Amino acid sequence: MTEFANQVYEIVWSPFLVYILLGTGLYFSLRSRFVQLRMVGEMLRLMFQRKNDNSGVSSFQALSMTLAGRVGTGNIAGVATAICFGGPGALFWMWVVAFLGASSAFVESTLGQIYKERINGECTGGPAFYIEHGARSKFFAWVFAIITLLASAVLCPGVQSNAIGAAMESAFGIETPISAAVICSLLCFIVFGGLKRIASFTTVVVPFMALSYIVVALITVFYNVDKIPAVFHLIFTSAFGMDSIFGGIVGTAVSWGVKRGLYSNEAGQGSGPHASSAASVSHPAKQGLVQAFSVYIDTWFVCTATGLMILSSGCYNVINPDGKPLFSGLTGIEAGPVYAQKAIDSVMPDFGSPFVACALFFFAFTTILAYAYMAETNIKYINRTLNKPWLLYIERAILIFSVGVCTIKPSSIVWLCADIGIGLMAWVNILAILRLHNTAFLTLKDYETQLKNGITEPVFHPEKLGIAHADYWQGNTAEENLAVEQAEGVENQPASRGVRAFIQRFYNKD
Repeated sequence: MTEFANQVYEIVWSPFLVYILLGTGLYFSLRSRFVQLRMVGEMLRLMFQRKNDNSGVSSFQALSMTLAGRVGTGNIAGVATAICFGGPGALFWMWVVAFLGASSAFVESTLGQIYKERINGECTGGPAFYIEHGARSKFFAWVFAIITLLASAVLCPGVQSNAIGAAMESAFGIETPISAAVICSLLCFIVFGGLKRIASFTTVVVPFMALSYIVVALITVFYNVDKIPAVFHLIFTSAFGMDSIFGGIVGTAVSWGVKRGLYSNEAGQGSGPHASSAASVSHPAKQGLVQAFSVYIDTWFVCTATGLMILSSGCYNVINPDGKPLFSGLTGIEAGPVYAQKAIDSVMPDFGSPFVACALFFFAFTTILAYAYMAETNIKYINRTLNKPWLLYIERAILIFSVGVCTIKPSSIVWLCADIGIGLMAWVNILAILRLHNTAFLTLKDYETQLKNGITEPVFHPEKLGIAHADYWQGNTAEENLAVEQAEGVENQPASRGVRAFIQRFYNKD
């Protein structure tokens, strides 16, 4: 099984995928005149813009939903594995992926807004929708939907539960089968039933844990502040092959930096548009800009805090592609959240392990819910044709089963499967947004033109731009769309059940 997975991995993650991800981000940056830099002020303004009524979600709520998927295991365990297998220079390439990927995130999230649909009163969209309506290819839309179902229900969520299991065992001595049982029970409780008190509790705890994690990471970094200049020097020299120890693995640094950067911020992968399409906005470019900034939050803030904390404390190992150690700061310790735990423990003894375990539990669990949301969105897409409601229950059962199994499996095979799922999604989505990027940039130009003309709240009219098949927006003003949403909104749906209802309650709060 492992040998077969390795063969698939080598095919999916060929060097060409690394080049096309970086190249696409660079191309979009040039085409948009570096929208991810010149419109940061507008991104911040839009991020805190309130929604216009009680239906749908605001831009900030959609951002929060996306960050629930982006901020997770990749920000802690992902950074640790990137450093272990790619050296300190991998962190630099994660930064590069974030900067270039922000333009890709703008394109895909804008397209998600343009081609979204209203299904059962809910704004629903994602790559499958813009591939069908924009690229006019129902076949490849189905290919993406099936790949995303495979990735979000089977291949990717296990990384989150596996990290929870490892952190709980390291911090509290809880055996992984017990962690698996608890995680699956909670997940089953939510996806098949759901309780409002859980949503309310998690809504309070997750932002608190995220802020707490960054504060603790900064304390650890400040404690080792005298080492920070040397750490940055090590990162840059390792990234370009100039370091005497890590210079020989510069190619590996690029590869692991790109892979873990993509896993963490998901830019260009196609997962972000699922959540961003739910936002009620007057113009698609608004969500494109907000989601571009979310990439910075994920990688430049959270991942950087983790990386600097680990490197400044010396609590990490680096091995070359042959498995030989190049640096051993934690001899015998497998790459994962333990690196972060040990780094904090070096400054605050006996605090790091339980703190990271608790933070990781909430980060990873909400990411599993985000994967469930993605899976159910693509089930909705498929059921537009098949109309088989039982598919939803099968997907939920498979998700819970895979989460339980992956919790007790070795982390190496779990990460391998997740990388395959991410890579498959990235291949299809990157080709789609390359095909449709002109539409996104035409929409951006329209948004900027309206701003220059003194319109503080630009409104999207696709027919004026020659954009076809944008049925959600076609022939309607923004106000008419919002009125329809209010009449058919999720709050007027029957008593909410399942993960989609949980996610809606989770973020639809002022």
